[in-house]
Amino acid sequence: MPTEQLINELQSFGVRLVDPRAGGDSRRGGAGPSDHMPMTIDGSTVMIPVHNAPAFESPYIVDKPDAAGRSRVSRDGATIGEVKFQLRPRFYERSTADGIPYSQIATLHGRDVLATTVLQTCIRYQSRTKTCQFCAIGQSLAASRTIERKTPQQLGEVARAAVELDGVTHMVMTTGTPPGSDRGAKILCESAVGVKAMVDLPIQGQCEPPDDDIWFRRMRDAGIDSLGMHLEAVTERVRARIMPGKAQVSVDRYFRAFESAVPVFGRGQVSTYILAGLGDTKEEILDVCARLVRAGVYPFVVPFVPIAGTPLESHSGPAPGFMHEILGSLANMLREGGIRSSDIKAGCGKCGACSALSTYEKRVQA
Repeated sequence: MPTEQLINELQSFGVRLVDPRAGGDSRRGGAGPSDHMPMTIDGSTVMIPVHNAPAFESPYIVDKPDAAGRSRVSRDGATIGEVKFQLRPRFYERSTADGIPYSQIATLHGRDVLATTVLQTCIRYQSRTKTCQFCAIGQSLAASRTIERKTPQQLGEVARAAVELDGVTHMVMTTGTPPGSDRGAKILCESAVGVKAMVDLPIQGQCEPPDDDIWFRRMRDAGIDSLGMHLEAVTERVRARIMPGKAQVSVDRYFRAFESAVPVFGRGQVSTYILAGLGDTKEEILDVCARLVRAGVYPFVVPFVPIAGTPLESHSGPAPGFMHEILGSLANMLREGGIRSSDIKAGCGKCGACSALSTYEKRVQA
């Protein structure tokens, strides 16, 4: 089975672990990829669902890994591939002077990216009439697996340790949306300054478009190297249904923000996360992707993965064939537009672990 096809299959269906205690660390709840575990397939490290409803019924089974972390993937009794689990990051063993484990401040995503949610609360999460129905930002906080507000000093300390101990090469800073018109840009600026004072590590900042475009220059000057402003869904009808609060910031506003941000950060250094499988059609997703590429924005299209405890926990993910058609076409668009994930300085698109897109890119570029 081709690598990109296997990744699509495993990300859509998840996997059942023969020994759930083996294989390394996984993530439950929180912002970003949740209910997942990182696995390396043919050299590509990807996030595979292991804790959600589809994974519990997945036809794919992963054996207990050997001493080197290698394991077989099988379906209907036949081996179809191999995965390799990651070792526990060494920086997870450390704590701050006031006793907070480093893993509650930032975590390892994919193979070599450090990720943190600087502010683990969101004005949209408190009300089910406003919340993004796929979001689990409050779950890890409620379970005491993280802290609400990470200080610039803490972030810098953990980032330096992650670089020195585990070879981290870039960092993602996201945030819940706070009150105020900057929509999290101010917190990201303060946090980036704290990290860059400790270690020279490329950073992607992620927030909703601020009301004033001056924040793009401020974020860049603070040390943020690339920017993520995430549409999640591409049509207003799906956005209004799935993320009623966030949908108040229109798709048109996102595109105006993209047009202002690209000259500041550079072509290909601004990206947007698109969740396929929420109701947008293949044609709608690809039409918006074409518009994004023309604007110099990297569209990081990932399969929607339902997270336990959210309103969409029983919502099925997209079929592997649906993802194959989108990612194959998008990879060609990116090649023709001269935008490559490998050129992104930091962030989700560079990491690529939540989608098979980078694998499709490599194929069309070859």
